[in-house]
Amino acid sequence: MTPVTILKSGMVTGVGFNAPSTCAAIRCGITGFVETRFMLGGEWLIGCPVPFEEHWKGREKLLQMAVPAITECMTGINGVRPSEIPLLLCIAEEDRPGRLAGLDHTFLDEVQARIGQQFHEQSALIERGRVGGVEAIDLARRLVADGRPYCILAGADSLLVGKTLAAYDSKSRLLTRENSNGFIPGEAAAAVLLGPARRIEAELYCSGIGFGTEPASINSEQPLRAEGLVKAIRAAFADSGLGYEQMDFRIADVSGEQYGFKEAALAQLRSMRVRKKEFYIWHPADSIGEVGAATVPVILGMALAAMQKNYAPGLGVLCHCANDDSQRACFVLQLQYGKVD
Repeated sequence: MTPVTILKSGMVTGVGFNAPSTCAAIRCGITGFVETRFMLGGEWLIGCPVPFEEHWKGREKLLQMAVPAITECMTGINGVRPSEIPLLLCIAEEDRPGRLAGLDHTFLDEVQARIGQQFHEQSALIERGRVGGVEAIDLARRLVADGRPYCILAGADSLLVGKTLAAYDSKSRLLTRENSNGFIPGEAAAAVLLGPARRIEAELYCSGIGFGTEPASINSEQPLRAEGLVKAIRAAFADSGLGYEQMDFRIADVSGEQYGFKEAALAQLRSMRVRKKEFYIWHPADSIGEVGAATVPVILGMALAAMQKNYAPGLGVLCHCANDDSQRACFVLQLQYGKVD
């Protein structure tokens, strides 16, 4: 399929209120980890909240994060009305424990109302967590191929919700003093502006997407062989016509749990058939915590900043993510110059 171009990004995270400050903090290894208002097992839980001066919670805080992130990535669009641009807004899975109430399609309507713009009628709310971000890229490719001038892919999520934290804590999945095999919960919103390949200058393209199903999910007792992620990686390479030969580093959603790192290592071991001296893996959760449905637009924004500021290890990026259930997804990014085939 025709590649889609990553043009601009916007972010609101625990380490920055815009994309440049967030990406700079992630690059420098700065974290936003602080003691939260939640207490588990007699200790204050460490998390990565967005440090607004106002004490917003729930749906209102999601809106306060999402609106400026989307607005930031729209800056500088000339000659195109928002009504021509679909907004693909990713939020938490419907079945995630403790998911905020009222996250139905009225949430998308309220985001548009707060921005003061009505986006294209093909705008959609995607309730699929981290993997939903990759599904949104796939949808954006089709919309751009059908003639839309741009698409906005956005994600907003918070795991700093009492019932959500209690559910993860009951399965020993949060990082605490007593549990080193866990993640730090965070919250964020991020957005990227996607468009057609312009073929006139150096641009970052997403040219391949793949999906897979993992029989041994994190809650399963089956032995992990990373079958779902291997399938997703191979499908993304087949879709793009590229391979590990053109990839220089990875960006993944791994967030501190051994399961995620083991899955990423196994997937690379089982799918890579070329020798590489170095193949770094970046994970934004080291700075901003686990941010759920905001993960994929954060990854896209990170890759864009790294390419634009020339600190990426190379021109090709293999990105992958996973939901807590069996869903796995991968996408391939590459900086290309001039004409795109």
